[in-house]
Amino acid sequence: MILETHPQNPNIRNIRTAIDALENGGLIAYATDTNYGLGCDICSKAAMERALRLKGYSKYHALSFLCADLSDISKYALVETPAYKIMKRCLPGAFTFILPASREVPKLLLTKQKTVGLRVPDHPVCRTLLKEFGRPILSTGMTDREGVLMNDPEQIEAEWDNEIAVILDSGILINKSSTIVDLTGDEPVILREGKGDISLIG
Repeated sequence: MILETHPQNPNIRNIRTAIDALENGGLIAYATDTNYGLGCDICSKAAMERALRLKGYSKYHALSFLCADLSDISKYALVETPAYKIMKRCLPGAFTFILPASREVPKLLLTKQKTVGLRVPDHPVCRTLLKEFGRPILSTGMTDREGVLMNDPEQIEAEWDNEIAVILDSGILINKSSTIVDLTGDEPVILREGKGDISLIG
């Protein structure tokens, strides 16, 4: 199901249809400040496993998830003061931060190092979705069967119609991945430079 969802003023009815899908263990596609994301409820093991299979990932592949704001991050990660100051400058925004995971993080999202990747995106659609849903959702780029990022909701529907319950169509996006920053050590380490402005890291 594809639902037109204005990128600046998302229709709450459509957002709630997507939330119904999440609560029933379904997969959704939604716009972020970087690209279209593939999402599911991180508390649903079955949905997470379906998302991994769709992406062609093993259960050991590192995944990240979206939080509504900084206060949510503190629930799922162990955040020291220097890391918090960096994130406060950068979020919401096009960054993924790698942090030591708390016990609240589902096992499928943990790396061998017990870390987790977290995002607080700056896009009205996914921020409204997160606020209304009330808990984090999976964050991984929406790709085709060859692993190429997809930016057109109609193409996503044509490729994955039987796999994705709801596609929140906010138009064609200009794909650019998030900047990934490792905050697990004494100094921040940029693992991938993307859309997020690295001058904010300090």
